Amino acid sequence: MALDKPVADYPAVQTWKSGLIEQWGEEPADFADRIALLGRFCSLAERDPDGMIEDCTREVESGKRVRIKARREYSERIAEFQASVEGDSRAQGRAGNVIRSFFIHNGIFMQAGLAE
Repeated sequence: MALDKPVADYPAVQTWKSGLIEQWGEEPADFADRIALLGRFCSLAERDPDGMIEDCTREVESGKRVRIKARREYSERIAEFQASVEGDSRAQGRAGNVIRSFFIHNGIFMQAGLAE
């Protein structure tokens, strides 16, 4: 799936970047690599960054709620993506954590091995 614009230009990616800057005090030096990983994950998921966050949330009277089923599906896709990354288990784990970080900074709790 081709994205309509560069990965970094999606609002959900800007939210992620802002969260990382707030957390670390500056943009991570490897942010371009993180963006590239997210782009690869988007291709696997066949969704753009904003679409993935939209899939995982729904509006209710009291605000946004997480769609548990969608979160679980994305968690499984992250595990699949992680296993496809070249390198040792440490490199694979880091790649998965980068994608989880994107979801977390957009209000979707993710953890490795999430089972519900």
